[in-house]
Amino acid sequence: MYRLALIELHQETNSFSTVPTELKNFESLALHYDEDVHTGGDKHKLQVDGFRKAIKKIGKGKVEFVPIIAAWSHSGGKITAEVFEHFKSHILSRLEGNNLDGIYFSVHGAMGVEDMHDPEGDLLEEIRAIVGNKMPIGVSCDLHANITAKLVDNATFINAYRTNPHRDHNKIGFKSGEMLIRTVFGEINPVMAFQKMPLLKGGGFNIDFIAPMRKIFKAMKRMERDPRVLSVSNFMVHIWIDAPEVGWSCVVVTDNEPKLANELCNDLCNLNWSVKDYPHPAPITAIKAIEIVKKNRWIRPFGTVIISDLSDLVAAGAPGENTHILKALMAESNKLKAYIPLCDADNVRQLDGANLNSEVRVEVGAKLDKVYNEQLTFKGILLYLDESRYGKTAVIVKDKLYLILTSLPCPAFKPSFFTKLGLSLWKADVVVVKNLFPFRLFFWLYNRKTIYVETKGVTNIDVFQLDYKHIPRPIYPLDKIENWN
Repeated sequence: MYRLALIELHQETNSFSTVPTELKNFESLALHYDEDVHTGGDKHKLQVDGFRKAIKKIGKGKVEFVPIIAAWSHSGGKITAEVFEHFKSHILSRLEGNNLDGIYFSVHGAMGVEDMHDPEGDLLEEIRAIVGNKMPIGVSCDLHANITAKLVDNATFINAYRTNPHRDHNKIGFKSGEMLIRTVFGEINPVMAFQKMPLLKGGGFNIDFIAPMRKIFKAMKRMERDPRVLSVSNFMVHIWIDAPEVGWSCVVVTDNEPKLANELCNDLCNLNWSVKDYPHPAPITAIKAIEIVKKNRWIRPFGTVIISDLSDLVAAGAPGENTHILKALMAESNKLKAYIPLCDADNVRQLDGANLNSEVRVEVGAKLDKVYNEQLTFKGILLYLDESRYGKTAVIVKDKLYLILTSLPCPAFKPSFFTKLGLSLWKADVVVVKNLFPFRLFFWLYNRKTIYVETKGVTNIDVFQLDYKHIPRPIYPLDKIENWN
């Protein structure tokens, strides 16, 4: 029997957020150790489930799954040093003396930790020091990963998601498992080409099935038709991470064909560079968005209008307490039925014990993000107070405006978040979400119009507004650059 270990640790960091990511943020989403991974780690049909399927199908009874950890947190500020050390100690202790034949290292690739710029690369380097240079280590990352030289140096191969919004977690787990198993069996010899590009573009620019990236993802598929090519990956970096190696990356893995890998990697870089000037989708103000909602009366009886809060994207690491859109909706509270989530653990805690259907008053905003936010007073009737996926949650209604207070930052990317609170999406005129892409997949049944709103916050999509201190320069579009290489 060949023994393959799974190490999964996912969190996407926003370097501009002052709210740290703690153990409770992993516990609220997914945190499974050792044998518990068998029962909990693949329940969401993500990478663990795909890896397990590869072991069954490709391993053909010759491979044993050795779970070490499966941990996921929503995006947020930097992970505390204490929490990262906890994870690292668990992982390294399990590897000591463990008779393994390979490792699947599933990470986001844009993780940040207090006083560290490359935690995933550093962790993989320590893993490599324990298991030695010969053991195959297959790595998979989110396509917004910031691939570093240290990660490449210590991996046997690296794969990326191929969809954005992400909908191929299971497939990438299977593909990485297949490549790892075939490597362990001696059927393939992966060699990897890696190129870093001085490119910093995101915020609606890199959806896989529309321009400008659609033609590039199609080209990647054509490259993989060559039987010598094992995988082609395009990493369009998370623009809200401030680190010394930030930039887009291309990785090509071939079966013992280094020259071909380098040629295709350069071709992919050229394709990326050719679309660098394609414009971002233009966001609008909150007031303008509400004007559009009011004008679109005919669509509201058949669903809802969804406002994506670009400047407070919890799914990109923002605190989730933007009051700018709330302020605009308060002015229309008797005209538009609207649902808006806001993170405020203090107020939820203070409401604990309050009577339902009683009038309450809360001061919201400027607690987590004191730079971009302003405080508002909200008075209304307390309709709901109970546990949700995002901690203790309260719903307060004033006229037709429903303010949803959560203890943990809430991206609100699934309809079930609202419906479990007793809020009908068919009856809403406006629903505010705090993620950039995933809601488009999950809300298709209810969504009749999408509006992207820009206010102020740590997820501004305009890189000129972000206070970078560590990124490499020159980098496009902050600097004028003629050629990527």
